[in-house]
Amino acid sequence: MTRRRRARLRGGLLGSVVLVLAVTLTACSGDDGKGDPDAAEPTATQTVAAAPPAAPKAGACYPLPFETAVAPTSEIGPVACTAGHTSETVAVGTINAVVDGHLVAVDSERVQAQVASACPQALIKYVGGTRERLRLSMIRPVWFTPTVKDSDAGAEWYRCDAVVLAGTSTLAQLTTSLKGVLGKRKVSDRFAMCGTAAPDAKNFERVPCSARHKWRAIDVVVFDEGKYPGEKKVRAAGRGQCEDAAADTAKDPLVFEWGYEWPTAEQWSMGQKFGRCWAIG
Repeated sequence: MTRRRRARLRGGLLGSVVLVLAVTLTACSGDDGKGDPDAAEPTATQTVAAAPPAAPKAGACYPLPFETAVAPTSEIGPVACTAGHTSETVAVGTINAVVDGHLVAVDSERVQAQVASACPQALIKYVGGTRERLRLSMIRPVWFTPTVKDSDAGAEWYRCDAVVLAGTSTLAQLTTSLKGVLGKRKVSDRFAMCGTAAPDAKNFERVPCSARHKWRAIDVVVFDEGKYPGEKKVRAAGRGQCEDAAADTAKDPLVFEWGYEWPTAEQWSMGQKFGRCWAIG
């Protein structure tokens, strides 16, 4: 929803070493059926399973394509963070795969939920700033777990990465670290969220403010946890706040346009319990 004050309203991502025992028995030969006293005793050969790949390290950078960034696993290796990359590891943790004394699979809902909860928190700590600043930025958390094969071999890590969106399904190319970028006095336009059009327009797309744009995300409308209040209530909740926020940023506080992007029921169920205020700029 966008409005022009005084003028018009616009339509609104348990291991252990496994020992394999192989017993080889030497067969006995002879017509009399008697055993050979010189025959070698049965021997046991121990074979140690191959070690799983080493766990990733925080601060590593990766040249991930968008499709890999949104996948649960990745086998792409790290590169120097001064080289072109699209993803940076902000934290590495250990999976808790034991439920009621039983091991669950690495791709189980329980394990994936653990990682999905831990990584957004790790991202805020790494990039700095506030939750509001993160929500007004193009920086997003993504996460990875070992493949089922590596998990079976003993891998028990999870990896939290940060990416910067350059569009709906495009990642920005980075050559420096994201550590602390939202904790600075002013957030760089390379990370701030802008729009190609008003948030209710058909051609609206989120882009970094360093790209060509017409609108800018300026404030966040936060809702209480709980059941979705309904579109009517979430839609009404941000009107006053967004209008005031736009007036504060406008060159003329009497003539300006503002927009409000409220959460849908689907977005709410996925964890987005906030809306965004927009203004031309």
